[in-house]
Amino acid sequence: MLPALSMARRPPLARRLAVTALLAASLIAADRISKNAAVLALASRGGIEMIPGIMSFRLTANTGMAFSLGAGLGVVSIALTAIVSAAGIVYLVRAPIVSRLEPIGLGMLMGGSIGNAIDRVLYGSVTDFIQVRIMDFPIFNVADIGITLGILVALFGFMKLSPANQRALDRDEAARDIRSDIEDDGSSVNEK
Repeated sequence: MLPALSMARRPPLARRLAVTALLAASLIAADRISKNAAVLALASRGGIEMIPGIMSFRLTANTGMAFSLGAGLGVVSIALTAIVSAAGIVYLVRAPIVSRLEPIGLGMLMGGSIGNAIDRVLYGSVTDFIQVRIMDFPIFNVADIGITLGILVALFGFMKLSPANQRALDRDEAARDIRSDIEDDGSSVNEK
């Protein structure tokens, strides 16, 4: 592998943490701004039809976790936020190599989790306001979008692009090649 490509896939620790922190902070800010705007716009109206029959904004208080799952488990979700954030930071610090997508996904995941945790601490519930009407789907918010996309991006980055994961796959492939060569040599000897 060319050194330039190798370095492009190995963000240094300071960059990993900076990207993660910047994305987390940006998502927290976007979440706070969107929730405050939703409260101001929807508190007296009840709801706004954005795309008739497809999407609307309707203010709700969610006592559960992401997408209204686990109602009444707000305290558990605050603890999960702390655990996920700490685990993400530990992973970024301790992993010898990561793909560029992993810090991005972890930043989105942490930002969304912290955004909802702030609501739980301040208000006892999470402000949700985005309603997809073309299917039966829970009302959600910007933080929920960040959590979902963050998980997908981080997993894709790890499973498909991570140099560490690629090394493990290369080792497995090399081991298969060696076994195949041994089996081929053994059958050649037996045929003689």
